[in-house]
Amino acid sequence: MKPPLSCTAFCSSSIAKKAHFSPFLVALALFLLCFSFLYGEDLKDLLGLQAQVASHLTINSNTTIRNNNGGDEQPAAPPPRPGKSTKTRWQGRLAFALNDEDEDEGCDVFSGRWVRDDTATRPLYREEDCPYIHPQLTCQAHGRPDTAYQQWRWQPHGCTLPAFDATRVLEALRGRRMLFVGDSLGRGQFASMVCLLQSAISGDTSFRVSPDQQHTVFAAAEYNATVEFYWAPFLLESNSDNAVAHRVAERMVRRGSIEYHGRHWRGADVVVFNTYIWWCKGPSFRILNGPWESAGTKEAVSWVPTEEAYGMAFRDMLQWVRDNMDLNTTRVFFTSMSPTHQKSQDWGDEPGRNCYNETAMISDPGYWGSDGRQSVMRVIREILDGDGADVPLTFLNVTQLSMYRKDAHTSIYKRQWSEPTPEQLADPKTYADCVHWCLPGLQDTWNELLYSKLFYP
Repeated sequence: MKPPLSCTAFCSSSIAKKAHFSPFLVALALFLLCFSFLYGEDLKDLLGLQAQVASHLTINSNTTIRNNNGGDEQPAAPPPRPGKSTKTRWQGRLAFALNDEDEDEGCDVFSGRWVRDDTATRPLYREEDCPYIHPQLTCQAHGRPDTAYQQWRWQPHGCTLPAFDATRVLEALRGRRMLFVGDSLGRGQFASMVCLLQSAISGDTSFRVSPDQQHTVFAAAEYNATVEFYWAPFLLESNSDNAVAHRVAERMVRRGSIEYHGRHWRGADVVVFNTYIWWCKGPSFRILNGPWESAGTKEAVSWVPTEEAYGMAFRDMLQWVRDNMDLNTTRVFFTSMSPTHQKSQDWGDEPGRNCYNETAMISDPGYWGSDGRQSVMRVIREILDGDGADVPLTFLNVTQLSMYRKDAHTSIYKRQWSEPTPEQLADPKTYADCVHWCLPGLQDTWNELLYSKLFYP
């Protein structure tokens, strides 16, 4: 905003000479003229913001989050506030891209509809043929009686997703590492990718899990390639970093600690980050501003709005990418928040139910559940349009297309942390898992979208 201008001398000139005007009109004209000088820039910014709100949201030109104009697209977040620092948007050809630099696909692959596909191509693999799926996600092995959730294909409006070509991915990864970093939803996406690739591998493979289960590595010897998963639910160091015993109620992350986990990510050629569900414990979040030894003192711990804490972690992730990845030869992705289906009233059903026994998807194209924090999407958008614009991050906007899929959760058909009680068995919805997804299933579509954006950004 410009510094205030003095209007004393100007205001006593020509306007005052029009003595035949009423004093009221003179005062009104004087006020309007001074206002235009004092606040003209702010008014211009305000009008500009209103115009931006009406426009579509673009994140780093690799993907879009759009206004819900037709009811079938995710609601856009408001634009960044004026005055925020910005960086020059990254310019260059993305690694692994097969399409021409100036080719405009003209299609938002994240906006579309689910189409029933009963051909032999669905599912893309069989659960029993892929031994790498975590037992938390093997629904058929744990008694799920239906398979209809496996038969759906995502159809973008105006185009078709390229068919997933496992050999092409493996050739692109020859001598390279693909790394998924995040929580158990990221582990599900990792397992899906391994299952999608394994059928195209004729040589030796290995599957190694570190003793603390923090790091999992699938290796294809003939390609000298690895697909890996690293457990870091907040990306930053936290009190939830134990990959086995990590159900921590009083969650806390340590400020400025991205390198604690990041040292294990160096050398990866494709990194797919995710973090969301672990942040959703309320409107505020605990941040440790010193070493863990000081966690018991009030001075070292601060409570901040959850969105602020999330933004801190997201910015630190981008800084790690700047410091450790060659953006001309490597790629970074971020998988957006994964919805839960805990409240049946969200989709117009009677209250008190959840995803248990749900075998049909949500048909309302404008559906947005109460579990989806648009404020978090807003934080991501503001950062990527501002300080993060120099990082060519590809945003995998899987949120709304997953919102429709209340039928695809593991529900009760998984390995349980503990044996259900008789009371739970009498009312299965009380222990249904409405966070994770059966494999094969929805997360295979996430990887089809990853494939699309890897080669045709």
